[in-house]
Amino acid sequence: MILQLLFVLTAIIIGARLGGIGLGVMGGVGLGVLTFGFGLQPTAPPIDVMLMIAAVISAAACMQAAGGLDYMVKLAERLLRKHPSRVTLLSPLVTYLFTFVAGTGHVAYSILPVIAEVATDTKIRPERPLGIAVIASQQAITASPISAATVALLGLLAGFDITLFDILKITIPATLIGVLVGAFLSLRVGKELTDDPEYQKRLKEGMLGEKRVEIKDVKDRLSAVVSVCVFVAATLLIVLFGSVEGLRPTFSASGETVTLGMSAIIEIIMLSAAAVILLLTRTDGIKAAQGSVFSAGMQAVIAIFGIAWMGDTFLQGNMTQLTASIEGIVQQMPWLFGLALFVMSILLYSQAATVRALMPLGVALGISPYMLIALFPAVNGYFFIPNYPTVVAAINFDRTGTTRIGKYVLNHSFMMPGLVSTAVAIALGLLFIQF
Repeated sequence: MILQLLFVLTAIIIGARLGGIGLGVMGGVGLGVLTFGFGLQPTAPPIDVMLMIAAVISAAACMQAAGGLDYMVKLAERLLRKHPSRVTLLSPLVTYLFTFVAGTGHVAYSILPVIAEVATDTKIRPERPLGIAVIASQQAITASPISAATVALLGLLAGFDITLFDILKITIPATLIGVLVGAFLSLRVGKELTDDPEYQKRLKEGMLGEKRVEIKDVKDRLSAVVSVCVFVAATLLIVLFGSVEGLRPTFSASGETVTLGMSAIIEIIMLSAAAVILLLTRTDGIKAAQGSVFSAGMQAVIAIFGIAWMGDTFLQGNMTQLTASIEGIVQQMPWLFGLALFVMSILLYSQAATVRALMPLGVALGISPYMLIALFPAVNGYFFIPNYPTVVAAINFDRTGTTRIGKYVLNHSFMMPGLVSTAVAIALGLLFIQF
């Protein structure tokens, strides 16, 4: 089992280094080793989760192609420029909302340069708003009803009569308060901008010119607004069906009444929303497939395909040994499972892949489904090593040099807000499930 685990971890580490679809395809290599080398029987690939993510990403990509995301970014830019002195508190709320609505943290790219510029112009250390803004875009993944991670968790807990609302009523307030705590602590991070040696150095060398970031106005505002409205309406409809089981269609099969599962409902609603956006806004479907949202989403699908399939095969093939060796410890100290989720997310760079790879073990160990929901924000640990795309982008957008990777790598600008936001979210989740 230990030798199999080494091959699994090697595939994960190499895949993470390859980037893009590398994580997923290396999962295929690891699965091949487990199957042909160790004789483990492959489990069923996570088809439902992959199809749900594909449907959501299709709708989000159509909204982007219709100008919906650009319209949201323009509104956010106006808000930040109108209240520049509050950029550290407003920025994380903006990126949180963007991710919550779209279901992917990659939508934060568009607003990061605006955050950096507004902070610099106001002589506020850009590290403060940028650090917590990136973390907020990650935390919102575990609160978004249509994110790949939430969809994956809902599928795994479906057997416990857990609804989508059961997850959201814990994760939304927990992560949002966690982000706000991180934002308030970020107000005092580092020296004031005018006293920072790196900023003074760049100022003297003329590296901080009058370069201004300006978000262009949306060409077809009506189409943009329509796309956002359709997407938000579809999201609300999913929450409604996920919260009230009585609204879901029922069918008679072999003398039994069967209720339509949430996976099929999400797929139907989101594919329909994508079609409605394309039809109402007269947007080219090819343009939707060429956008950044579609590209990032499909990378997530491939990652889950390979990594989750490999992880499931390893867990099921060694479930007896695993449960026998750690069941007692985890049941006495279930927070240790949260630590395992955090570490795994650092390796996988994906909340959804972490959920699919490790949460089945939590279920098998007999951990309460509500405890698993409380520990859900622990999958947001990929800020720990500062090489995730949004982290790197934030560093590059800060022309003052205050947002950076420290001398010892781990003492970077995102560590404090990331650890605080995650810890507070988990602590509040553990509190909320008591009620």
